[in-house]
Amino acid sequence: MLTLFLLRHAKSSWTDPILDDYERPLNARGKRSAPVIGQYMEEHRYDPKLILCSGSRRTRETLGLVLPYLHGDADIRVEEALYTAHDGEALLNRLRAIGAGPDKVMLVGHNPAVQDLISMLCVEGDETALSRLRQKYPTGALSVIQLDAVNWRDAGTTAGRLTDLALPREILAE
Repeated sequence: MLTLFLLRHAKSSWTDPILDDYERPLNARGKRSAPVIGQYMEEHRYDPKLILCSGSRRTRETLGLVLPYLHGDADIRVEEALYTAHDGEALLNRLRAIGAGPDKVMLVGHNPAVQDLISMLCVEGDETALSRLRQKYPTGALSVIQLDAVNWRDAGTTAGRLTDLALPREILAE
């Protein structure tokens, strides 16, 4: 069984209109919500063994605010190609390239690719949550997907199951 933690970067700032998209930082809301997801991961003992993170500033900042809550010894890879991955197929191909790697992987990325990937992988799980994620994958959201496979090369060949969905604004409202 493989576990994918799929995290979209937290809310980013648009205050500087000439700043390149790649360099956009988190805004105040994003800086508050990312640690909420980190705490959620800690409480649920979600400790990925491999973390693949887009090279953009907002994804790196999101990961930086989540990391203090993860207690495993994860291999962290910042990859520029995850920034330019514009669809789920590109992300799925990256996951498949892991091969016989660790069974728990976290991917920190961007829409529309993250939303597309969950639509490709998840056939089972809470229908309300799945429908919601297929319409819009919110910033800062974490989904947990179980794949009935032992090798990442087989990702997407069997029905994936959404086992958890965490949205910072809903956690904060509790």
